[in-house]
Amino acid sequence: MERRWRLRPHDESRIAALERAAGVPPVVAKLLLARNIRTPEQVHSFLEAKLTGLHDPEMLPGLTAAADRIHAAVRQGRRIVIYGDYDADGMTATGILVRGLRLLGANVGYHVPNRLEEGYGLNAAALRKLADHGATMVISVDCGVGSVDEADVARELGLELIVTDHHELRDDGRLPAAEIVHPRLPGGAYPFGGLCGAGVAFKLAWALCQRASEAKRVKPAMRDFLLAAIGLAAIGTVADVVPLLDENRILVRHGLISLREHALPGIVELLRVTKLDQKPHLSAEDIAFQLAPRLNAAGRLGQATLGVELLATESPERATSLADYLQELNVTRESLERSVYLAASKQIKEQFELEAEPALVLAGVGWHPGVIGIVAGRLAEKHHRPVVMISWDQLGGKPGTGSARSPGYANLHHALAACSRHLISHGGHAAAAGLKIAESNLAAFRTDFCEHVAAQTSRQDRVAEIQIDAETTFSQLTLRTIEQIEQLAPFGHENPRPVLCASGVNLADPPRRIGNGERHLSVRVRQHGVTLRGVAFGQGEAADELASLSSPLDLAFRPVINEFNGFRKVEMHLVAWRPSTIPATVQA
Repeated sequence: MERRWRLRPHDESRIAALERAAGVPPVVAKLLLARNIRTPEQVHSFLEAKLTGLHDPEMLPGLTAAADRIHAAVRQGRRIVIYGDYDADGMTATGILVRGLRLLGANVGYHVPNRLEEGYGLNAAALRKLADHGATMVISVDCGVGSVDEADVARELGLELIVTDHHELRDDGRLPAAEIVHPRLPGGAYPFGGLCGAGVAFKLAWALCQRASEAKRVKPAMRDFLLAAIGLAAIGTVADVVPLLDENRILVRHGLISLREHALPGIVELLRVTKLDQKPHLSAEDIAFQLAPRLNAAGRLGQATLGVELLATESPERATSLADYLQELNVTRESLERSVYLAASKQIKEQFELEAEPALVLAGVGWHPGVIGIVAGRLAEKHHRPVVMISWDQLGGKPGTGSARSPGYANLHHALAACSRHLISHGGHAAAAGLKIAESNLAAFRTDFCEHVAAQTSRQDRVAEIQIDAETTFSQLTLRTIEQIEQLAPFGHENPRPVLCASGVNLADPPRRIGNGERHLSVRVRQHGVTLRGVAFGQGEAADELASLSSPLDLAFRPVINEFNGFRKVEMHLVAWRPSTIPATVQA
């Protein structure tokens, strides 16, 4: 795939000035300036990320009224049900409030919808069932802000509804008839709107602990709970790909420590099955690629309730069996994902002229609805264009279930709305969406969807761009330099791990396929006598292509420190490669 390499421009005088004023190494000063962090005060706030930098929970729009109502319900002994979502953010948010309310002596339970049967968000049938089983208060987490009709059902059932959410509000501006806690609620003035569902739940739990303690400073048992809850909030924050800035950066920085020092039984076992218990330090990438996928696997395969139970249980024995089962589910999810990915890739190769397609609409019988979103995301990233994947039921006669993903430049919400006459239903946002469609409408939908994307974008949009922070040589990639770069961690959305490039690189050995199913690529490369190992995750199929390129090569990569058996060495996570003939474009 054609890709533009863009090298960030650097003002050496500004780098030197920030280096002197903030007392940071040159490489850190360069990367901080690229993130628009320009003053010593901003530098220290960003690098230190102190817990005291968290905003007072009472500032969160709607929280004070919601916390008062919940606190009263706890004292009255009313039955409270936490209504979660089936992804890692929803599970951790549910786990936080269930554990917190149990600590406060509440009569509390939880409900997490089955992704394959109930779908996302509040469900009228589920609310009726909860009311029939004695619930009088329902607290949604990571969902509910768009559930106007369902809130009316809750009111008719006599359920007191508290909505805690972070998703986009409805286009028509309508809000559910409930107490709503949301960082971007109209009329609010919260300093940071990027919290995820677990972040919002953490703030609510914090406020409830303050009420139970009758003081801003909470009692020791509640302090221990909140420190453990920060770990759960960190998982939700990384898993939901919200910006790792401001409060989210603080939650993840301290949550990574909490996951070890205040580990819950379920977390201990998740660290065991992922072998992360063998690492001296956890990173945000460990959450993104190890912990979150196992929780999400439970949700994708209709077992999200077990994920919440893992986070909520106090029994080490139960935690062990649940973690082992989630590990099995994740292996199943990987197998399903690999099968669907291969089938979809074959369909692209056989049925489409890729360069001419502004978007890809793919469909297959029996593709598991729980993994088509992941595969759509992988294909959208690989081909740098919107991808819609539709699964038809094997027995036929039912509407197809679809998931859509965008590489960033095309708005899926607008595109699906423009094609809504072909759809039974659709929802989502700019980068990710879902839909239902009748098989007879597929051809017309594909035509209109592709035409809309083509009209709203350009050929240049479909050329992927690699933002390169700086050019370097292998000899400069010392442990000390990478340790200095690590000061900017945790890395993630809107604070990505820096991408560097090196030119004139030669293969030291033929590339190898590694990992389960040979999904990944491993290579040893040499420059000016220095040899490093590089890994390209999910790029095992590119081994032959890389081996066939003539040396020397240019590499774009993220530098990391690999820690294994007490030995630390610099490695590269490869982003892209090309023959060393094309100069990188310097951004204007």
